[in-house]
Amino acid sequence: MKRILFSIVALMLTIAAGAQTLNVKVGSVVYQFPAADAGDMTYTDGTTLSIMGRTFTLADVTSMNVDESEVTANQVTVSYNGSAATVYVAGNVAPYVSATVTGAHVSISQTNTDAIDGDEITYTLSGTTTDGEFSLDGSYKCTVALNGLTLTNPSGAAINITNSKRIQVSAKSGTVNTLTDCANGAQKGCIYSKGQIQLQGNGTLNVAGNTAHAIKSGDYIEVKNLTLNITKATKDGINCNGYFQMKSGTVTISGVGDDGIQCDLDGTTSTGETTDHEDEDSGNIYLEDGTLKVTITAAAAKGVKAAGDLKVSGGTIDVTTSGSGAYDSDEKDAKGCAGLKSDGNMAISGGTITLKSTGTGGKCIKTDGTLTISNGTINASSTGSQYRYSSSATASAKCIKSDGNMTISGGTITASSSTHEGIESKGTLTVTGGYVYAAASDDAINSASHMYLKGGYIMANSSGNDGIDANGNMYIQGANVFAVAARQPEVGLDANTEGGYSLYIQSGNVVAIGGFENGASISGGTAKSATYSKNTWYGLYNGSTLAFAFKVPSNSSMGNNMAVYTASTPALKSGVTGSGTTFWNGYGYAGASGGSSVTLSDYNSGGGFGPGGGGGPGGGGHRWAPFMPF
Repeated sequence: MKRILFSIVALMLTIAAGAQTLNVKVGSVVYQFPAADAGDMTYTDGTTLSIMGRTFTLADVTSMNVDESEVTANQVTVSYNGSAATVYVAGNVAPYVSATVTGAHVSISQTNTDAIDGDEITYTLSGTTTDGEFSLDGSYKCTVALNGLTLTNPSGAAINITNSKRIQVSAKSGTVNTLTDCANGAQKGCIYSKGQIQLQGNGTLNVAGNTAHAIKSGDYIEVKNLTLNITKATKDGINCNGYFQMKSGTVTISGVGDDGIQCDLDGTTSTGETTDHEDEDSGNIYLEDGTLKVTITAAAAKGVKAAGDLKVSGGTIDVTTSGSGAYDSDEKDAKGCAGLKSDGNMAISGGTITLKSTGTGGKCIKTDGTLTISNGTINASSTGSQYRYSSSATASAKCIKSDGNMTISGGTITASSSTHEGIESKGTLTVTGGYVYAAASDDAINSASHMYLKGGYIMANSSGNDGIDANGNMYIQGANVFAVAARQPEVGLDANTEGGYSLYIQSGNVVAIGGFENGASISGGTAKSATYSKNTWYGLYNGSTLAFAFKVPSNSSMGNNMAVYTASTPALKSGVTGSGTTFWNGYGYAGASGGSSVTLSDYNSGGGFGPGGGGGPGGGGHRWAPFMPF
């Protein structure tokens, strides 16, 4: 005991001589007290020593020494080295941090930190181990900084945080960090946090989940700046509750057994989006900036799936799904993959989005609510066939589908489907602006209810059905439209006359290969008819003003005639040279020069819409009605 006392006296004299740090080592944990802050040290009954509020039982102390190292306040450093780990605790947080180290398995309990000027503790992890973990328990916010860490846990999660507060997981700039968990474990993720996770930093984080999710939060997840690579997960790549927000950074997800990103409600009732997402529990996903690349191969899995709304406002998004369809026994329905999926509404107001779906029953965009597109660039293709579980449980492969209304007011959209509709709304479809190109073997653009084409440039290219098909009324009120249908009985513009609805063309500029629906109400302009040649550029003129230039595709099956409409007497030139803005996947130009005039005839004299024609009796299904004069 005297020896311990003499050692303490010597250490105090050394500190007084100007040394910087007193290190108190307890097993694999080193508590570091800056000399300037250590103050009085209380030595009691020869058994305990108290320094800066931390009391040590001397029998547990492995060693004490003084050196000239510097201590950063509020810092806890964990250094992994093979089968061992060492924890360094800054003296000002020593009263609040208890660490247990078994080999390279580190477990830390954090208590009250209010006395640290409101600042939070940062845990910095570095080094390499193939048999370790980092476990943290507490009730206060903190940061887990990864500084060149390679950590594998063969018996559980690599990082397991049961603290229910906000946790920042930060990869330090210029570092590469790799986390791997075990297979067949009980953990919910390779990285698990009971509370919120903010994934950030200018470094790289690689995560492999061998039991469940790669990253799992019981609350929201935010991503900023980080380069995050999820290389494996038996379930979702990222799974969270409340909401998910990607502000910036690069996220790449592949090798997952279910969805790329999935966000659910934490409770049973949605708060909806809140100001600054404060206390939000919406199930919403916000993709605001950065680069997101997701590759999905699992059956009926989703690239990005929101239990609430999905909002895309910026960034570069690339999602590929190749999994087949599957039967959902809970919902008793067939399901397919989807690149972007929302159980609520979906809004796209910016960004560059590339979506590919190749599996049976797959879709690029699927929303159970409304779909609103106001800006951005979307390139989407669906090449799969229908998934069929039974005669009553099927999933069709479509490109863009909303179960509610769909509104397009801006942006550039290219959507193609090999076997079903290109763009489909199960409600009302309204287009007021933007550039829209849809190609399909079924209807290129379809709505289950009314359709309003009020603005923008719209091309619908169907190789096997109607170009544009509304199951209610169709109103063209200012849009620039180029619709291509398969040969009769299909038509370029089809309204549900069988159900008592009509096609109303009231303003705009329109070209329809296959013609207009019988009984169309045409006002505010003039409709004419012309023959056409495949793979040829034409210019549609509203009087002497060019409306747009367009190229006729070379589909194997196309309607026999071409109907055109403009506000004044239309004029048509063939063989023009396009110029200026290009759109419609290369089939349209805003400007044109040259060309030869095409002879136009009255539309109702050569359109083939009388008895026996494409829409008359015997014509294959479009109910004939007297043609309404224009």
